This record gives sequence, C-alpha cells and structure tokens, in this order.
Amino acid sequence: MIIIKLPTNNIPERKYIIDVIFNEFLGLHYKIEIENIKNYEILLENGKKLIFEDSFFNKFKKDLDYLKLKNISEKITYSKKENNIFLVEDNLPIIYGKNRILMNKNEIICGIDIFASSFFMLTRWEEYVNKVRDKHNRFPSYASLAYKYNFLDRPVVNEYVEMLWNMLKFLGINQERKKREFELVLTHDVDFVYKYASLKSGLREIIGDIVKRKNIKLAYSNIINKLKFHLDLIKDPFDTFDYLMDISEKNNTKSYFFLHSSTASKYDIDNNKFLKKIADKIQNRGHFLGYHPSYNSYNNEGLFRKDKEKIEKIINQELKFGRQHFLRFEVPTTWQIWEDNNMEWDSTLSYADKEGFRCGVCYPSSVFNILSRKKLKLKEKPLIIMEGSFTTYQQNITPQKMEQKIFELINKVRKYNGEFVFLWHNSSFNTLNWLKFQYIYEKVLKK
Repeated sequence: MIIIKLPTNNIPERKYIIDVIFNEFLGLHYKIEIENIKNYEILLENGKKLIFEDSFFNKFKKDLDYLKLKNISEKITYSKKENNIFLVEDNLPIIYGKNRILMNKNEIICGIDIFASSFFMLTRWEEYVNKVRDKHNRFPSYASLAYKYNFLDRPVVNEYVEMLWNMLKFLGINQERKKREFELVLTHDVDFVYKYASLKSGLREIIGDIVKRKNIKLAYSNIINKLKFHLDLIKDPFDTFDYLMDISEKNNTKSYFFLHSSTASKYDIDNNKFLKKIADKIQNRGHFLGYHPSYNSYNNEGLFRKDKEKIEKIINQELKFGRQHFLRFEVPTTWQIWEDNNMEWDSTLSYADKEGFRCGVCYPSSVFNILSRKKLKLKEKPLIIMEGSFTTYQQNITPQKMEQKIFELINKVRKYNGEFVFLWHNSSFNTLNWLKFQYIYEKVLKK
C-alpha cells in the first residue's frame, strides 16, 4: 500500500484532494500519515519516494485563510515536455508551484503543486472569492483564471493526474490504475415541453421577432407554424422527445432528460400539465429522468425542495440527478442544497457563455464544501458543452466553427477516457434560429 505523508495544516482540504486523485481518479490503495513536514511525500511499496513541493497550503496556518482573492495565482507558468518527460501534452499550466523536476532512479522531487492546483479547479473556490457576476448572478468565464490564461479548453486536472501516474510508473509502482472508457453523456434540459402549449403561447416571441429582433421572416415562420400546430397539421416544434430517444438508441446510448416546472420567476416555465405524459414516454423507453431546478433555487433550499417534490409527485418517481436552470450556481451553497436533498450527481458546471472545462476535469468527482470543510457524497459531472454557449454568446459563429470546436473537445475527453457531458435542449430544433445548427447534434452522435 502507498503511504502518503501530509503536513499538519489544512488537513480536510489536503485529504479531500488526495482521495479524489488517488482513489476516485486512479483507483489506488493508500494510507495517509500526518507529520511535521513541509511537502507531500509519497512512499511506494518498493521504498522509492515521490515528493511534491507544497507551494500553497503551507502558507496558511489558520483554517480558511486561503480563501482570499489575493491568493489566486497572478501568473501562470508552463512546464515544457522537453524538460519534463512525465507530461502527456507539450506543456502543462502550473497554477501553483515551480517548474522544477529533480530525479534519480529512487526519488523524484517535483516543484509543481498538483494538489493545490487541482483543489483550485475542482472546488471552484475561485468563484467564492471573485465576486464578478453577469446579469443572472453567474460567475462568467472571462473572470476565471483558466480563461485569462487560455487553458479553459484543457482538462488540466486530468493532465496533472497523468503526470503523477507516469511518475509513479517510473518509480515502479506495483498497483494497476482504474480502467476507464470514454463515455458520451447526452443531456437535455426540458425548459419548454411544448412551444405552443396554449393559444396564447408563442405570441410574445412573435411580437419580439417583429419589435425587438426586427425579423419579419422569423415572425412569419412562427405564425404559420403556430397555426399549423393548432390545426393538427404539424407536431409541436419542441416535441422532439421521440427523435432524441430514437437517435440515442440508434447509437447505442441513452438520454437524460432534466424536467423543469415552476412559476417562481419570469425565467421559469409551468410545464405541470405535460410532465406526466412526457415522463411516461421517456420511462417506457428506458431513458433517464432528472431534475432541472427553478431559476432562483440555486441558493434557496426551500424552493429547490418544493419544486422537486411537486415534480416527483406528478411523475411518480424520485429524481436523483440533474442540472440547475440557467446554469446558476453558487459556491458552496448550491452543492450543499443538492447534498441535503439526497441528490446523487449534479451537472451544472459549465460556463453559460463559454464551452470548456470549468472544473478542469472530464471525470466525475466528489465535491467539497469549502466552508464546512467537508467532502460531500454528491458527485459533479462537469458539463463540457451547452449548445447555447455558441449561439447565444458567440453571435457570429458559423455551424462549421461550432462543429469544429465540439469535436476538438470530444477528442480531448477521449484522450483521457473521460465523460463528454453534452447538453442539447429539446427546444433547440425546428425553429428558424436553429435550422442551420441542428444537424450537428446527430453528427456528434454518429461520430
């Protein structure tokens, strides 16, 4: 068994990141010992040693002292592959630590503090101390360290883990690592079950097409489609559930549908009268139902619980996973709300305005409440791509550019045998805005 020796301060934080990396990601057996030392010391069964210099937590002797804006790295340096044989990419962003490797056949000393760097990405404490927010009170991508230093499109925590594993192999570890396979996780936030749910529905959009967007062609198209639907000539444009399940089954996978229904804010949609019908259809075909909590529930436990119980009563099923509406999220409040409601996994963590690796990883992992200093049972499956991140926030993007970026990120996840969590709303089809993009969804599944 590997022995991992830790310094005597910030123990819950250190234990959390050690367990995620060694147990959850690599599947290795280890034992922790706390000693009066300066660095992380990893002792293998054969007597060889791997040392990671502590460049972060040893600076903070009092609990939670690290939680200050000034403690976010002000400059990112890189370790180059020509100087570090253990890297899997040409260079490695160093969030905390120094670009230094000393080695012989019995010992490696690494200046890159992969534990503090991984803790920074996975716990999102950056978002707790950095108060920049968008109009929906969300932490935006452009405020993040990963965006500023151009590594948001890299699963940097996975890169740290691979470097660690290569070091352990060099020193002759006698354990096998956990086996993983690439997985495509298809998710659909059901904001709108139907576009034309009533005679009044859709009218606001049509007025907006004319007055706000000044797009007469789009308004005309919506008027014609609304009339055709109410005359039973066409299916509702947002009723794509059979299509989504058909294409998933054709490609030997299942879809996750996250159900939403609330009237708590102007950003919520009352889908109550349609949920049972849609839920039965999804369940009967063996696909999965999850929860899409209302707009203001991300920091309101009572609202989260109330809406969850209402939906569960309608569909007669307990919901154990899902994603927050509008990707609204607050560290660590939202995770604790999910934990307190016995949820198994959340998949909120992508930036609404930018695709990529908000948590720096493409593996699911246990989450950590930075204030209570406790590892939670809840897992986070980081969302890698939401289709709306392209079309809503990158106004001039072409379908070709969107497709190219999606496949670049898929290939990065595939390299680490991770989970590519992909969000495409059931309502992102069959409208003029989406016609030129919607082919991408099926192309992703086929490839």
